[in-house]
Amino acid sequence: MTTVTIEGSSGPASAEILSAARALVLPSAHRSLGQLAVTVPLFLALWAGMYFSLSVSYALTLALALPAAGLVVRIFIFQHDAGHGSFLPSRRANEAVGWLCCLFTLTPYANWRRQHAQHHANWNNLDRRQSGLDIYSTCLTVAEYRDLSPRQRWVYRLTQNPAVMLLTLPPLVFFVLYRLPFDTPRAWKKERRSVHLTNLALAGFYGAVGLAVGFPELLMVQLPISILTSIIGVWLFSVQHKFEDSLWLGGEDWNAVDAAVRGSSYLKLPRILQWFTGNIGFHHVHHFDPRIPNYRLQEQHERMPVFRRTPVLSLSTALRARHYCLWDEAQGRMVPIPKCRVADRPAGLTQPPAG
Repeated sequence: MTTVTIEGSSGPASAEILSAARALVLPSAHRSLGQLAVTVPLFLALWAGMYFSLSVSYALTLALALPAAGLVVRIFIFQHDAGHGSFLPSRRANEAVGWLCCLFTLTPYANWRRQHAQHHANWNNLDRRQSGLDIYSTCLTVAEYRDLSPRQRWVYRLTQNPAVMLLTLPPLVFFVLYRLPFDTPRAWKKERRSVHLTNLALAGFYGAVGLAVGFPELLMVQLPISILTSIIGVWLFSVQHKFEDSLWLGGEDWNAVDAAVRGSSYLKLPRILQWFTGNIGFHHVHHFDPRIPNYRLQEQHERMPVFRRTPVLSLSTALRARHYCLWDEAQGRMVPIPKCRVADRPAGLTQPPAG
């Protein structure tokens, strides 16, 4: 495998890559504010339309929830860029945008930003995988899975089941886990405080909306939006690192460029979905340099020859990638959990008992 490396990786920097990357890292206040000026009012208009639709048909309300959720996903990308300091030139302006977006995304900005930075320090590194609740950007190897006890394997299969991982858990993450700093180290005082401040801001904002339109109506509108947003957002995050051709490396083999180019996907979406998801399908470019604003990711992808080695996922192949959750070191690719679980059977039993 040909390896191209940059600063911070295991070899000398490539002048071509560095010069091209540096040409596109500076955010444009004009373009970023233009994105906000279009997206936020469009969401608010659609949000208001959902409240008016309640008097017509709740089916219409639910139909409008899908594009509304798509707009919240796009707003989340703005919050994500602000966390990387890549949305606006000013640090304080990025902070303001990040906090504003949390009213729509329900995500505590400062806490999520620091935890997300850990992901960027460790992605697709077999020696530095995150433990605990981060089931979306990490995995076990086949050998590690086989070494688990039957109960541990059952738990892993359960958490990796698409119905659990992609449908059940995402709303719980946004509605419950993001409301509590239980997995935030006590030394992260600013981040823990941001969780509580976000909760206060959400209570004030949605409390005012509930008083204006009615709390039952608020739930009928907001719950479908937030549930759909969480499912779409978590799926996007998961598929960008866990797919059949994703590359995982360990030890001295890991380097920043190979992990970005081969360990992250290029999710090639239809143009309208690319807009709603803020170009995050160019995830390989984002990991190559998280300082690149969302509206410049495609430019970088098209400019840099090194990105031609990135695995390409269509929408259909991305939907099928949900089964790939084990890294097979022998084959050098991700594989599904084996359907035949001989190791779960008692020792000496080679066939299921008759009858």
